[in-house]
Amino acid sequence: MLDQLLEFDRSLFLYLNNLGTPSWDGFWVVVTNKLTFIPLYLVLIYLMAKRLTVKAVVILVLTIAGMILFTDQITNLFKFTFERLRPCAQEGVLEYIRQGECWGFGFFSGHSSNSMATAIFTGLMLRPIYKNVIYYMIVWSVVVAYSRIYLGLHYPLDILCGLSFGAFAGYLFYNIFTRLQTRFVKV
Repeated sequence: MLDQLLEFDRSLFLYLNNLGTPSWDGFWVVVTNKLTFIPLYLVLIYLMAKRLTVKAVVILVLTIAGMILFTDQITNLFKFTFERLRPCAQEGVLEYIRQGECWGFGFFSGHSSNSMATAIFTGLMLRPIYKNVIYYMIVWSVVVAYSRIYLGLHYPLDILCGLSFGAFAGYLFYNIFTRLQTRFVKV
């Protein structure tokens, strides 16, 4: 059963990866770059913080830092526990993909977990003001996640697990923030 799932994952990866064309390569490299979205993150932090007290902003920043640390460390724990090679580092797959070589383990995707955690957290935080922002954030997260397949860095299962874990982490840290804010910030 597991072998069939992994073979399907490999086949789906090869199909999705080979949908790419050289004219789109630059776009996906920009999408996957962690620095690309710093302006977006700054705008989101501003939108979340503008209605909060100074104390609540400190709690917000600490909560976001905790969420990033949590998702990164859990992702690394999974990568070094399962030791599943990235497709671009795996013989028998590397020869059939569009992008170059790489190294390391890929299960599960840190880009996917971090972007989805950000999407869910900010979507829930901004929901009272911007009702549909969570949907835009989820679409953004899925685009970031797909960039990892396009560039040959993750299998679809790596992405799906990363997105699922990120959704959990975003929801968890949203609840942590609301409880901390209720407890430590007097309105």
